[in-house]
Amino acid sequence: MAQADIALIGLAVMGQNLIMNMNDHGFVVCAYNRTVSKVHDFLKNEAKGSKVIGAESLEDMVSKLKKPRRIVLLVKAGQAVDDFIDKLVPLLESGDIIIDGGNSEYRDTTRRCQSMKAKGLLFVGQWSQWWRGGGTLWTLTDAGRT
Repeated sequence: MAQADIALIGLAVMGQNLIMNMNDHGFVVCAYNRTVSKVHDFLKNEAKGSKVIGAESLEDMVSKLKKPRRIVLLVKAGQAVDDFIDKLVPLLESGDIIIDGGNSEYRDTTRRCQSMKAKGLLFVGQWSQWWRGGGTLWTLTDAGRT
């Protein structure tokens, strides 16, 4: 069975482009989408002839990953992120990494970092925080440093 370096959940345009970029830089990526037909379509079209592999379930995806497992979530910010985290946690082991690539609200990112740290998992979240001056401060937070 092929062993992927990283998995990405969410095959909208940004997810597909990030997968192909990682593939172009020598990484084996496992693609997953909750609508499995999108995985099949992506593998037959945009990822045809690449090293990208697909998964038909979260269990299948996790089984195809090298340890420590690295999983990128590119799903809608908010409840969808929490729902995927809840489904992933029972499948993962201490030291595995979940990366939220969406634009989650910073309080959600902080909460997730603390929760994952307590479970022995690493969480990397990207969030933006508006400041009074009218701009956006971009920050990355991870469970190992909170």
